[in-house]
Amino acid sequence: MPLDDLENSDFVSFPDFFLQRMKIFREDGRGCEDYRHLEIETNVLSNTSGSSRVRLSNTDLLVGVKAELGDPAAEKPDRGKLEFFVDCSANAAPEFEGRGGEELATEISNMLARAYDCPRCLDLHKLSIIPGQQCWVLYIDILLLECGGNLFDAASIGVKAALHNTRIPTVTVSQDEGLMELEISDDPFDVQRLEVHSAPCIITVNKVGHSHVVDASHKEEECSLARLMMGVTSKGTITALRKEGSGSLDPSSLEDMMETGKRVGENLNKSLMNALIEDEHQQSSKKKPHGFLR
Repeated sequence: MPLDDLENSDFVSFPDFFLQRMKIFREDGRGCEDYRHLEIETNVLSNTSGSSRVRLSNTDLLVGVKAELGDPAAEKPDRGKLEFFVDCSANAAPEFEGRGGEELATEISNMLARAYDCPRCLDLHKLSIIPGQQCWVLYIDILLLECGGNLFDAASIGVKAALHNTRIPTVTVSQDEGLMELEISDDPFDVQRLEVHSAPCIITVNKVGHSHVVDASHKEEECSLARLMMGVTSKGTITALRKEGSGSLDPSSLEDMMETGKRVGENLNKSLMNALIEDEHQQSSKKKPHGFLR
């Protein structure tokens, strides 16, 4: 629009005009609810029980899952456990040098733990071996290789993919003279798998001007004064909710952002599961990995 026409338009000022345009256009041409190109690959680390690699535009990370025997939590004696650890590589961003990435790593691991702390997300009863004594503990390690924005969402996608890829050896429990003995199968095909259809993905909704967007790039994150992160399942159930940023959110904006997160979360989870199933079929036929959400 020429400046002469802008002066005679219904917009009060150029900033108002710009904010209205932000509702439709983003720097890379995406809509407000569109993700950037996302690639995912599973079974990428041979020394793990399950693994994945996620590339979300310039964001790149690895996830590895290791299953080890351990003690169940006292308050949940008949369930296994998930332990999240995040490592921000110094090569991922200059600010991660030294101990610069520790705070972010803690925030990501805590948000993932909260999102998965829901009985209907993952059946941890299947990880119990001897209630109150032995269970499987899944140590989930996330390594950030490159940062290009939206780290929480990318990490959660990688976690769900790695859990889908996880194979846990079958354990036989026997009793001899009053002592419980465990025998772990070494047959690579005698394993159990986790049902992850209801596992959540984190959806981050950033408030930019008068609009809100998902999958914010690094530049968009710099322009955002507030963001809402939520764990969302394939059925739209919110398992965790967290608000960040110095900006305030009025009730109507908060409600709109939550509805957007639920809607996007449902679609993302469904697309992810379809991609993981297809990826598994491709690996069985030794084909190359693929991308989705183009």
